[in-house]
Amino acid sequence: MSTSAIVMMVVSMLVIWGGLALAVVSLLRHGAVEDRVGEPGHRDL
Repeated sequence: MSTSAIVMMVVSMLVIWGGLALAVVSLLRHGAVEDRVGEPGHRDL
């Protein structure tokens, strides 16, 4: 592999993992995850 290909691969991995981390932090900060935690198998019909 050429150096530029390796650099582009590393940058793209950082962008993908960074976006995933920001999405998780955003969900945790806004409480979207805590609101969905409940009893397993319990549904409001």
